[in-house]
Amino acid sequence: MSGVEGVEGAALQLSDVHKRFGATPIIRGVNLALRRGERHAVIGPNGAGKSTLFNLISGRFPITSGQIRLNGEDITGLPPFQINRRGLSRSFQVTNIFPRLSVFENVRCGVLWSLGYRYSFWQRVAKARDASERTESILEQINLAKRRDTPAGVLSYAEQRALEIGITIAGGADVILLDEPTAGMSRSETEHAVALIRRVSEGKTLLIVEHDMSVVFNLADRISVLVYGEVIATDTPQAIRANADVQKAYLGTAVEEAGHA
Repeated sequence: MSGVEGVEGAALQLSDVHKRFGATPIIRGVNLALRRGERHAVIGPNGAGKSTLFNLISGRFPITSGQIRLNGEDITGLPPFQINRRGLSRSFQVTNIFPRLSVFENVRCGVLWSLGYRYSFWQRVAKARDASERTESILEQINLAKRRDTPAGVLSYAEQRALEIGITIAGGADVILLDEPTAGMSRSETEHAVALIRRVSEGKTLLIVEHDMSVVFNLADRISVLVYGEVIATDTPQAIRANADVQKAYLGTAVEEAGHA
């Protein structure tokens, strides 16, 4: 894409973003603008730089050059916790939960800060009624209310991924990044995960990295294709499916298979 589309009022905008590790370029001039409320997928072959791009957006890695804006505010160079407080939250490829805490406690950890609770030795978290109510609401959203008192470490893999999505949305961020949320799931688990993602991202802006093309084409409003650190196309699922350059660079017959899934 040109890099100017969607600039006015974009929820998330990357302008000529580069990342080098030593002399090796990994991200090479990415321009991307996410419209408010859209579900946007980034796809590409292994080694294309997708996870690196997520790490740049969320502040985990510093960018080499370029600019990243969140809701019009320049967040380039900010640490992850400051970016999170400005309204962006992300999940990771590897499930990132507190295994010894209960499902309820895991989600509540994410809720507390967003409601203004800070570290305090004299406040009893159990009495934070607003945090508890919001946590219960999120557990209902992610279908884990019946597992609220279960240690997170004994949940099934699919339940742990759902819990991580719950933790990701717990802070109330309006821009959500999900990194391969259905990786390792069975087909039925994936279908449930897609329904969950669609539900929890309603009214929010979603950026998702995903290898399962059926998930991508069923969930995304627009798709960007990243190849060797460059976005070679950004368009609707239908247009991406028909794009000869995309098929040549990455998708091949997977496009047609996803289209008939």
